[in-house]
Amino acid sequence: MFFSSDAIKIYFCAKPTDMRMGFNGLYGVAKSFMGHDPMTGALFVFRNQRGNRLKILLWDRNGFVIWYKMLPKGTFRFPPVISGNSIDIDYATLVMILECIDLKTARRQKRFRYAKQSTKVG
Repeated sequence: MFFSSDAIKIYFCAKPTDMRMGFNGLYGVAKSFMGHDPMTGALFVFRNQRGNRLKILLWDRNGFVIWYKMLPKGTFRFPPVISGNSIDIDYATLVMILECIDLKTARRQKRFRYAKQSTKVG
């Protein structure tokens, strides 16, 4: 889609958001309600009450970008348990949400994960 899967933080807003909000409104929700700085380069994902619209806010070096998706039929499937004001999701979960995959029935297969080695000096 946009980026390397491990290169960016993704925060999903726990409450439905008014999709009439633009850059300033979404910035305010990310900063005050979700408690994160929108200018870090993280993705901030917002949904509407019906669950058929998503907006993603991103700071892109010198300005904000909003990515907006609306489903004419059906709804997105969101993480089943949301506690607090926002949750961290990974890139794969974001892609599944955007593809309308039901997260309750999706299963991850075991995968290799590279663990970075710390180098000791001296």
